[in-house]
Amino acid sequence: MHTWIESLFGTTKPVVAMLHLMALPGDPHYDEVGGMSAVIERAERELDGLQSGGVDAIMFSNEFSLPYLTRTEPLTAIAMARVIGQLKSKITVPHGVNVLWDGSASIDLAKATDAFFVREIFTGVYASDFGLWNTNVGEVARHRHRIGADHIKLFFNIVPESAQYLAGRDLAAITRSTVFATGPDALCVSGLTAGAPTDLEQLTIAKQSAGATPVFVNTGVNATNIADQFAVADGAVIGSFFKVDGVFENEVDPARVALLMDAAKAARK
Repeated sequence: MHTWIESLFGTTKPVVAMLHLMALPGDPHYDEVGGMSAVIERAERELDGLQSGGVDAIMFSNEFSLPYLTRTEPLTAIAMARVIGQLKSKITVPHGVNVLWDGSASIDLAKATDAFFVREIFTGVYASDFGLWNTNVGEVARHRHRIGADHIKLFFNIVPESAQYLAGRDLAAITRSTVFATGPDALCVSGLTAGAPTDLEQLTIAKQSAGATPVFVNTGVNATNIADQFAVADGAVIGSFFKVDGVFENEVDPARVALLMDAAKAARK
């Protein structure tokens, strides 16, 4: 059904692997001693581990820029562009980007690094751990068009992490109106935080309400539950499971990557 997914990722139900960059310049936890060299070296190791394990795509994210900004400083995307630029010759699968939590900055970074897709919070108003969180999808859509980035696919987080939607509507209504009014290329359904399980009932509601728009499960996928998730979802975004012992802060474990990809391929059949 979703021909652009097969065209871009080379498979149905792709696994998009998160490559979590360490804290960047300007972030509270940035390693001033190791500097950008340490960020790049770890990113290169993780890129090798993810690609050797057979993932279908990579998404670069400033996951360790905690606590997140809802409108980032220019330095963040600049630092991410440096990392991706230095690794570009080693990237063998489609790549995307996510500058947390800034839609325009994510699109800018995607355009500058030849990324194929962006994941972001593009719609809604939220009470979040980062304060009152507003968005302006019309402004972002016009920015995307103005810089010639209409070809970049937009993955909308429909259930954002660490936040509560302020609209007094249920997920089915929010999904239907988001698809109708804003034209996402795909929707992502999440649990509470990175690595937290995505509720299968919520995933099913989003899928049933999204019409022809693909729906990805966005957090908490592992080698045990991926068959159940893929029975509903059109793809998965996975980060924490790929880490040593499945711990968010740890580096990628290629053996866990291979284990999950074997389970994903079996589930696709």
